[in-house]
Order: sequence, then structure tokens, then C-alpha cells
Amino acid sequence: MAETEPLPRAAAGTALRVRLLRALALLPALGFLLMALTPPLNHDVAAILNFAERWVAGESLFRELIDVNPPLIFALAAIPALIARVAPLDIVQAWLLCVVLCCALAWRMCLRLREGFGEGVAERTALDALVPLVIVMVAYDVGQREHLMGLFALPYALLAARRAERMATPTGLALAVTIAAALGFALKPHFLAVPALVEALVLLRVGPAAALRDRLPWVMLGVWLLYLASLPVFFADYLGFVVPLVMDYYLANGGIGLFGVLLTNQLGPALFALVVLLPLLAWRGAGWAPRMLGAVGLGAFLSAWVQHKGWSYHVVPMAMPTALMAGWLAARWLDRMLPAGRAAAAAPGIALALVLAVSAVHLRGESPWRQIWYGVLAEGRLTATLKREVAGERLLVLSPDIYPVYPALNYARARSTLRTMNLWLLVGAYPGCPEGAPRYREPWEMSRPEFLVYRTVAEDFARAPPAGVLVAKNSGIPRCGAEDFDPIAYFSRHPAFAEGWRHYTRVVHMDTYLLYLRED
Repeated sequence: MAETEPLPRAAAGTALRVRLLRALALLPALGFLLMALTPPLNHDVAAILNFAERWVAGESLFRELIDVNPPLIFALAAIPALIARVAPLDIVQAWLLCVVLCCALAWRMCLRLREGFGEGVAERTALDALVPLVIVMVAYDVGQREHLMGLFALPYALLAARRAERMATPTGLALAVTIAAALGFALKPHFLAVPALVEALVLLRVGPAAALRDRLPWVMLGVWLLYLASLPVFFADYLGFVVPLVMDYYLANGGIGLFGVLLTNQLGPALFALVVLLPLLAWRGAGWAPRMLGAVGLGAFLSAWVQHKGWSYHVVPMAMPTALMAGWLAARWLDRMLPAGRAAAAAPGIALALVLAVSAVHLRGESPWRQIWYGVLAEGRLTATLKREVAGERLLVLSPDIYPVYPALNYARARSTLRTMNLWLLVGAYPGCPEGAPRYREPWEMSRPEFLVYRTVAEDFARAPPAGVLVAKNSGIPRCGAEDFDPIAYFSRHPAFAEGWRHYTRVVHMDTYLLYLRED
């Protein structure tokens, strides 16, 4: 009996080691989640929340609140805005709560959709750690439109794999995944490249007849048609007023070019990783789930490419499926290469190695460095100033910037009075310096969009004077000779603005901004 006593101890030690390694494999996901919940909030998300808060408070979307984004994201952002009005949460906290719930929902969907895939032990253990990591690894960009799309594109890809393999899926789960994905793809028209490629792959696998009988793509199409039908009914100003402004003033603003964007430090590496991995999907043992993730990644690349900006969040829906696909293929290959007993013993270590590799690749310039140094970065310093001087007040913001004005306004609970998120319409109206022309156009020389900005800023300012005016030292408009573009001088030509401006005498100087405060 004494000789057999060490065996239970050895088994207990092995079980403890396995549990420890599995817990360690989940720590990177927890770390990235904490980064996402720690200030600063993503600047574009913060700007959308500021508009949603103003919309819920009674301002008219796309008439008094003019923005290029289609209305769906504002409808979604109105949910935390409404929560903040009835719960002891501010809008940032309410938004983060909603996003965490979306992340948990996507993770739960993926768990259920993996049932029946016949995963090997290393594959199953690795995916248990990789899926939650991939969901939150974008950290600073969590909650962006691209993240929300990528979030529900993951379970959509797994559902497509089940459809390709003709695996039965509970009806409620299949419908929930399809509707959630359809809403995610509807956030931007570019996103439709993703379902187009995924559905094409399903069609190639099952054939046209079976694909046409599948009701799920028709449900998705029905969601999109209902959304399109709602635009002229509920958001007529978006189609008749905002879309022409976007075509004339926004699309050409800040673009890099379709080929130049491929060499940016964000899109270039993501495209390289995708191109390297896609040929591996031809391996017979790759399986349909990684192949569907490859289709999602390729569709997301097309979406990022046509936007030709090269911004970090455009890469998010590429990075998420690419990372999961890479880990999935590696774990599946190891399951086939290793003897069964050895694969089971090595599975926790394999999972830990894969999540550490993915985490190391995605510790980018945004996180965790933004969170660590937030207090000394531009948005942290601006936030501190606004909290001290105009907390909870209305503020006219004359700046071409989204960052760092947002999320500084959100954290200070200040509300912008500008009808656009920034001065993008004015920047679009002055793209260069016409020879011999005055620095500022006279009202009768202005285009309708420029006159709209000129008139509404002055009239809104005079009708309800804000507590302060935040002015960027860099207007974002090209300097013409020795004369820079001064927003205060520009708007002071309007009598209503000039009269109200006399009451703003105190100036707070910052590195890149001036804050003028009203002295009654």
C-alpha cells in the first residue's frame, strides 16, 4: 500500500498544474479587458456618445447634430444615454457596461456554436483561452464600430461553418447570431464585404440550391432592408442633407490613397499576417471554422482598404479573426502531430503559449501605454482642465480635432454646442489658398455648407451663450502666407457672435488649446 501512495499525489499535482496553466491562459484576456475599462475611452466612441446624449436630451439628429455616420450607431449609443438618465451611471459607465455585455454575449455564442465541432484536446483548450482574448484584445478600440462588427462576425463565422458542414443548430441561437451580425454589418456600408465573402464560401460548399433554401441569409437581408426603409421615414435629413455634405466635403478629407494605405504601419502588418495565413487554409485538416474566419478577415481588409485612411481601428475586424484563425490552425495541427496522451498533457501549455504570442503581437501603441500615461497625455491634461473650469457646462468647441477633445468632454460631463463633432465642414470649405482671395469669404460668397456653419455657430452662440469656448491653436486649415486661419476672427465677422464674444475675457492657456471663459 505504501508504494502506491505517491500516485494520487502525482495525479493531484498534475491536475493542479493543469488548472494553474488554464488560469494563466485567461489572464491576458482579463488584462486587455481592464485596459478597455480604464480611461481613456476611445475618442471616436466618445464623440458618438456625446452626440447620442444630446439627441436623447432633445436635439434633432442630422439637423442640429450633423455627422457623417449612418444613424444605426447613434440608435445603439442612445441605449446607454437613456440608461444614464435613469441609473446612477454616467454615459461612459453605461456605455462600457453595454459593451461588456456585448462581449459576454459574443463569447457565449461562440461557446455554444463550437459544440459538435469535434475539437481535439489542444484545440479545445486553446480556444477556451483564445476566444475571450480575441474579443477584447483591441483594448483602446473596444466599442468602436469596427470592434462591434468584428465582435459579432466571430460567432457568425462559426455559424457559417456549421451551415457549411450541415450541422444542426438550435433555431433561437442561429437567429440571434444572424440578427446580431446583421446589425454589426449595417453599421457601415463597407462592412457588407464580410457577409458577401462568407456567404459565397457557404454557397461553394453546399451548392446554390441548398444555399438558397437556407433562411438565415434571408433573415440578414430582411434586417438590412428594414434598416434602409427606416431611413427616409425616421432619418430623412441624413439622406437629403448629410449624405450630400459627405460626398462633397468628407470623403476626400484625410485619405492616403488605395495603394499608399497598404504600406501604413497599421494596415500593412495586418495584411501581411492575413496573406501568410490564408494559404494554410488549403490544408485538408484546417476545418471550416478557420476558413470562415479567413473569409471574415479578407472581407474586413476590403472594408479597411476602401476607406483608405489607415487608422488603427480600421484594422480591428481584420486582426480579430486573423489572430483566432492562426491560433486555431496551430492548435489543430499540434493535435494531429502529437500522440493523444502527450497532446492532452501539453494542451494547457500550448494554450498559454498561443495567448502570450497573440498578446505580444497586439500590445500596440495604444494600449496599455495610453492607460498608464493617461494623466500626462493630451487627453488627460485637457480633461483635468475642463473638469476644473467647465465641469457639467455647455462648451463651444472650435477645433478640427476629435482627439483629444473627446473623451475630455465626456469625462468633464461637458456638452458641446457645435452642430458637428468638429470643424470638418469648415476645413473642407478651405482646402487651399486661392491666389489673391481674402482670407475669409464674405457671407454672399460662401457655399451653402460653409454659410450653415458660419450662421449656426453665431446664432446658437448668441441665443444660448456657453460657459466657455475651446479653441484649437491649429485650425486644421492651411496657412496662407503669413496669415493663419483664426476661428474667432472668422466668426466675429457675424454681429451676433461679436456681441456675445465681448463677455469672454478670461483665458486658460494649454499646449494646443485656448479656453475662453464667460465672465458675467
